[in-house]
Amino acid sequence: MDDSAVADARTEGRVRPELSRLEVADPGRWRALAVTQFAAFMVLLDVSIVNVALPSIERGLAVPAATAQWVVSGYALALGLTLVPAGRLGDSLGRRRMFLIALAAFVVTSALTGAAPSMGLLIVARLLQGVAGGMLIPQNSGLIQELFQGAERGRAFGILGSTVGLATAAGPVIGGLILALTRGPDNWRWVFYVNVPIGLVALILATRFVPSTTGAGWRATHLDLLGSLLLGGAVLSLLIPLVDAGSGGLNRLWLLWGVAALLLAVFCWWELRTVQRGRQPLLDPRLARTPGYPAGSVIGMVYFIGFTGIWLVLALFLQDGLDYSPLRSGLAVTPFALGVAASAVIAGRLVSRFGRWLTVYGLTAVVVGLTATALVLRHTTGDAAAWAIVGPLLVAGLGGGMVTSPNMALTLQDVPVEMAGAAGGAVQTVQRIGAAIGTAVLATIFYHVLLRTGHDYPIAVSDTLLAAAGFILLALLMALAEVTRRRRHRPKRPAPEGDPNSTRRTHDAPSPDPDGAHRRPPPQPRSDPDGVPAQRSRRVRRSPTQRARRP
Repeated sequence: MDDSAVADARTEGRVRPELSRLEVADPGRWRALAVTQFAAFMVLLDVSIVNVALPSIERGLAVPAATAQWVVSGYALALGLTLVPAGRLGDSLGRRRMFLIALAAFVVTSALTGAAPSMGLLIVARLLQGVAGGMLIPQNSGLIQELFQGAERGRAFGILGSTVGLATAAGPVIGGLILALTRGPDNWRWVFYVNVPIGLVALILATRFVPSTTGAGWRATHLDLLGSLLLGGAVLSLLIPLVDAGSGGLNRLWLLWGVAALLLAVFCWWELRTVQRGRQPLLDPRLARTPGYPAGSVIGMVYFIGFTGIWLVLALFLQDGLDYSPLRSGLAVTPFALGVAASAVIAGRLVSRFGRWLTVYGLTAVVVGLTATALVLRHTTGDAAAWAIVGPLLVAGLGGGMVTSPNMALTLQDVPVEMAGAAGGAVQTVQRIGAAIGTAVLATIFYHVLLRTGHDYPIAVSDTLLAAAGFILLALLMALAEVTRRRRHRPKRPAPEGDPNSTRRTHDAPSPDPDGAHRRPPPQPRSDPDGVPAQRSRRVRRSPTQRARRP
């Protein structure tokens, strides 16, 4: 938009005079959002689409289940650790340029993953694919910050949150459909190859519709690579004993959990030191003082621990335990995806009205739905199992759509504008770390119960789903605690001006500061037309007779 258009907008009163050129709405912002969400859906879909293909990968490459788990967990972990540094690169190079680089890298790494001849190369290619995906995702939130203002920005972030939840839920269905349309022992490779044509279309659309943005330059950027390595090493040390539990990893490698605790302590020290030196940390410790942010971040991580891993467990149960085809396995969990799609649209409109209670309702529905699914599958086998879980999974899906997007909006609502980019990246980082941990933990529980019960698949899937429901119940309790805390710190509403019983004026009402305390704002002196501050006069109450005589 040129300077004359900005001037016309100011003259007509559509924008404030102090608005800069970047604050005038871009007319193509919704088309740009559609393109970026299309690419984000493809990247996030790869977190869960592989779950339904994992049994085929195990058979095709003749590898144990513990090794194949890294195809899922490794991708989620690499994606999560790349988010914040990639967001900083977007600040330096410009969002559009970084988006195009990341999208092209994702297309190339998807082709390499599909062509991997061995499990080792497949895991390496998946890690690179996760890095490319992690480079792309933060450009979505950055572009939303730049292209949208006010209420439109909230709607755009709601769409992003819906994309996250829907992509994760729809992965098994789309993966099963791809495997059904392709034949042969290597048909699992098309789960990765399908990203190539879709990514190329997204690349063409992005070059046309995503507007250019100016970067801040390299000198203004600090990537905190050491922080990323410390956090990645800690999470990796936590995951290795869990993934290798089937072959005695808990007994042989439990010392790695001590290493994980040490690395986390060093990571916290390093982040504090980074802030003290005036640089940008991976996870800003100052966000811990922002109302609602710590609780919302932990709620999101715990929810993803219980939510993401259930798709791998259900795929293993339906395909290996009940001999379902990949397509039938994917279709069996379709009710959850439909529930998420339906409720996510409605939840985006209700979050401003219900606030944190909306996530409480959603988490409650997920716990009820998963618990019912676990009990049904414990006593139902064969063809009847798929029909018996339709209702419980639909309830869980309806609840899931009220969690991801509203929780993200509520977590970020009190974050200062200057920290919004780092805060959004940190939220997504802990979610992806939760996804990596959840996939490893729930798969470990499934295989452990399976071996202990002599391959009793109904008992194994039931116990694992109950464990997942337990994690989500923990997230529910955290959400209830946050609602209670908010109520205790809610400021009292001042009495309306003119109320004879009121001793406090409306504009003198205390306002909450970021630490939850209440401060009275300083009095604002009035100004005369020449801009000279006037003395604040005492308000004189007049009787009805005096007001009637006043001309």
